[in-house]
Amino acid sequence: MSLGVRWRLHGDGKNLAPGEIVRPDERLTWGRTAGLGAQHVVSMIGACFVAPILMGLDANLAVMASGAATILFLLITRGRIPSYLGSSLSFIGVAAVIQTQGGDAATLTGALLVVGAVLFLCGAAIRALGARVLHALLPPVVTGAVVMLIGFNLAPVTAGTYWPQDQWTALLTMVFTGFALVVLRGFWSRIAIFLGLAFGYLVSWVFDRVFGKIHSPAGGTEPVDHWRLDLSGVAKADWIGLPTLHAPSFSLSAVLVALPVVIALIAENAGHVKAVGEMTGDPLDDKLGTAIMADGAATVMATSVGGPATTTYAENIGVMAATRVYSTAAYWCAAGFAILFGLCPKFGAVVAAIPGGVLGGITVILYGMIGLLGAQIWVRSRVDLSNPLHLVPVAAGLIVGIGNVSLKLTDNFELSGIALGTLIVLVGYHALRALAPAHMKAEPPLTDTDNPGYDRGLPGGS
Repeated sequence: MSLGVRWRLHGDGKNLAPGEIVRPDERLTWGRTAGLGAQHVVSMIGACFVAPILMGLDANLAVMASGAATILFLLITRGRIPSYLGSSLSFIGVAAVIQTQGGDAATLTGALLVVGAVLFLCGAAIRALGARVLHALLPPVVTGAVVMLIGFNLAPVTAGTYWPQDQWTALLTMVFTGFALVVLRGFWSRIAIFLGLAFGYLVSWVFDRVFGKIHSPAGGTEPVDHWRLDLSGVAKADWIGLPTLHAPSFSLSAVLVALPVVIALIAENAGHVKAVGEMTGDPLDDKLGTAIMADGAATVMATSVGGPATTTYAENIGVMAATRVYSTAAYWCAAGFAILFGLCPKFGAVVAAIPGGVLGGITVILYGMIGLLGAQIWVRSRVDLSNPLHLVPVAAGLIVGIGNVSLKLTDNFELSGIALGTLIVLVGYHALRALAPAHMKAEPPLTDTDNPGYDRGLPGGS
């Protein structure tokens, strides 16, 4: 059976007529294909290395793992779904919670590995039972609420950790990033997060030259005098070397915090697969379960060596929409470039040197966008929040999740924040639906092509 690694040349491989598309099993000349692969790397690189930084993981390893994960995804889907798998932003809140519980990087990656395994099993179930089981268990009212609380639960991280390190750099970075997302066009708008990071980096360097050291908390510590941008680690880093690997460790409390993100990952995978199917003209409903399985397998692979969880990236779908080149050969090239980047410790040192104030400005927008993705799911799916069946579980779950409300079950175990909020929304909705009168259960069809129910444009795919 074909693994999707053979491509026929599209025309002469050089010239494309206006509106002409290159299908997944086709390619341009290898030089042009490599160029497209490099564009895919630039498009995803911002979100891909921001995620591990915010979670306390090795950015070099994350970029390398994204390349390996993409290759695994393309092999499992047999080249039918052109997609890039990068670091998932959905776990940033999970990482913050696990850190407050005393967990380290190994505890986090252990929890993420379990999530990847569960995601794989969910994909297998969807593949066996069909997509309707997904819509029945996770209707848009539930997925929207879970995605929203995952994003808004992160607000204290920005407000308490990053922003106080350098409020003026954070403010300028926030303004510039917002400008880039709204005003820039085409390819530049696709890398707006990356441009915001580069801008903040430059501002920090200029402020250090003009104003000297800043007296502020550094990474959540007591206020001290420090440079905004410390490049000492860059000079010491080697040009070539392996990233830092570590084995995962497992904690039940950490796993329970991370498991609700499975819902968000299923939702974004479904949305991305649907978007790719519409662009290529190849309906992919039969591949939805396979794609989710592939993402789960890629997450298990990445986290087993200390990397972050993976997910399909909206940025790269945007690049395909702009270029109309859907060749999976370009993704193989992108994966190869990402692996090479991961073998450059100096690149990782540059990433690790990003000032806290810069991250503050980026995360104000990024975390809010993750949360508002939930609202977009409701709008696109025409969820009626005046219906008590929808309003009650969502209202309760959001306050619990965003406010980090805790429910202590034993002396050594409690549910809180994202995990408890998700449980309230999911169980509350289905329990109330079983008891609700018939008129409250009337909802628009969930598999209608006019009612996809999922967003397609969030940086980082989340």
